[in-house]
Amino acid sequence: SVFSAGLSGSEQLSSFYEKQLLWAGFGILLFLIFALSDYSFLLRSAWIFYVIGLFLLILLFVPKLGVKMYGATRWLGLGGSRLIQPSELMKIAMILAIAFMLGKPTVNSARIRYVVYTIILMIIPAILILMEPDLGTAIVLLPVVFAMVFSSGTPIKPLLKLIVLGILLLSFLLALVLVPERLNWDDATKERLIKPFGLKMYHRNRIMVFFDNEADPLGSGWSKRQSQIAVGSGQLWGKGYGKGTQNILGFLPKTVAPTDFIFSVIAEESGFAGSATVLALFAILIWRGMMTATKTADKSARLLCVGLIAMLFCHIFVNISMTIGLLPTTGIPLPLISYGGTFMTGVMSTLGIIQSIHMRIPRI
Repeated sequence: SVFSAGLSGSEQLSSFYEKQLLWAGFGILLFLIFALSDYSFLLRSAWIFYVIGLFLLILLFVPKLGVKMYGATRWLGLGGSRLIQPSELMKIAMILAIAFMLGKPTVNSARIRYVVYTIILMIIPAILILMEPDLGTAIVLLPVVFAMVFSSGTPIKPLLKLIVLGILLLSFLLALVLVPERLNWDDATKERLIKPFGLKMYHRNRIMVFFDNEADPLGSGWSKRQSQIAVGSGQLWGKGYGKGTQNILGFLPKTVAPTDFIFSVIAEESGFAGSATVLALFAILIWRGMMTATKTADKSARLLCVGLIAMLFCHIFVNISMTIGLLPTTGIPLPLISYGGTFMTGVMSTLGIIQSIHMRIPRI
């Protein structure tokens, strides 16, 4: 799919699949290393990984170390070359830290203070990630943490309060975007309203396009519209490998086709049949991960497994929903398929950790 997405692009784009193959090979190696290693070592070292993750995020704001691309500084590198995306590693480090803390036998998860500690562990990296800015990755942290806290045995009442608080906050942010538009305020005022919350004007424009397809059809709404056309034009069996016109002719921008909108390429070329197959494979992956979480007797391992699976599920759900227009456009890649070195190795490491937990479940 990555190869197909870069067929009509530049030499750099057409070589994406070669780089992706190298990253996939390295990812398989990491999968084997983590699968064969005892996951308990990772849990015991959770705080070290957490601090390293925060340190790497902070380095993004050091001149000449953070690489800026498409208006965001999300990669560490030298000489303008992108080497690593710290936020992808931070997600795993945060999950390890929370699983280690809540999984201790001496910890009573029913106490509200541990929920507060967990939120703090999430907020610190979330703020740094928002400063990049990378709203999509920061949002993914929320359901992941909620799933872990819920699985730890925390009473449902305080969790419901958090849900209500989250809904109120989301409603407030939407009001900041939609009301000024309805009142025809100038762009400078609109930007001042959303800036304190880590939102940029392109975030606002994407939200507006989500609610109104005609809001900016040639700008912020272009990728969304072309993605929906690509998905719909695939029909039942698709147009054939390498024959997707929306992709090949460049209507689906080559900057996003191999990454955030890779599912559009799959849907156009393989149709509903191919898309359903991909969804079924993802469903099996999520189901097997949850089965591993329910079978292990180690509470920390269960929370770790739940957090990692929740992270994968969020990526799958948000990416595909964004592709077909059910959610606003955001930079969330599709696990195992989207182009991206750090993301690919992070996903393979995630699967390796889950496999390590599965292999160490006592067999009766």
